[in-house]
Amino acid sequence: MDAERAEAFLKGYKNSLPLYEGERIDDLQRNGYGIIQKAGGFCFGMDAVLLSGFARARKSDVAVDLGTGTGIIPLLLYAKTGASRIYGLEIQEEVADMAERSVRLNGLSEHISVIRGDIKDPAALPEELYGRTDVVTANPPYMKKGSGLINPGDMKSISRHELTCDIGDVCRTASRLLRPGGHFYMVHRPLRLSEIIKELCAAGVEPKRLKFVHPYADHEANMVLIDGVKGARVECRVEKPLIVYEEKGRYTKEIYEIYGY
Repeated sequence: MDAERAEAFLKGYKNSLPLYEGERIDDLQRNGYGIIQKAGGFCFGMDAVLLSGFARARKSDVAVDLGTGTGIIPLLLYAKTGASRIYGLEIQEEVADMAERSVRLNGLSEHISVIRGDIKDPAALPEELYGRTDVVTANPPYMKKGSGLINPGDMKSISRHELTCDIGDVCRTASRLLRPGGHFYMVHRPLRLSEIIKELCAAGVEPKRLKFVHPYADHEANMVLIDGVKGARVECRVEKPLIVYEEKGRYTKEIYEIYGY
């Protein structure tokens, strides 16, 4: 976000919305919204943007984003759908605080609530959400615990590695939250797809739509978008793949549309 626009954002919030050392405001290119992120910390990537574009919600829907990070998915999902209420659950205190301030930055406190809590803790979210939520989203850690170098206290490691939850935890929590017929949207790595489908089915959420994301048309997929429905019958469709780049440095038309350019 340019300095002039960032200053305009902060002008009306300077008394209640502090920016701490290393933080900045990034432009989301949607509805004039901005998001607070920290240089050197975990910032949202294309996977979160693609998930928000893949997910569907009605204006009357209640949604929960598991492991919301800095709140990118609730912000984009609300910008796209106007869902009546969206909850973001985040275990890291510093990151949850940034997400909550981003909600206030955009004047969306009546529509988005950020809650600090553990995905595995049934008491983390309001009781009335369980079994009644229309939409659940998740951009969970992609890497299994024990793979790669990990600094347990680093927010990037917690976001990338299954240190505080794994795929099974995410799928079970999504299932407990969803009403019958409710949708669970997730983005993950294709290499773990068989494990994901196994966990979804065990949790009573049937995979209904898959969309593979390829960096280039002649490259193998590096992301998969999944739409599961609680209590649905067995049937799954694989949609047309999403190609990110036409050529180096140039997005495809579909990516530009998802980003809102």
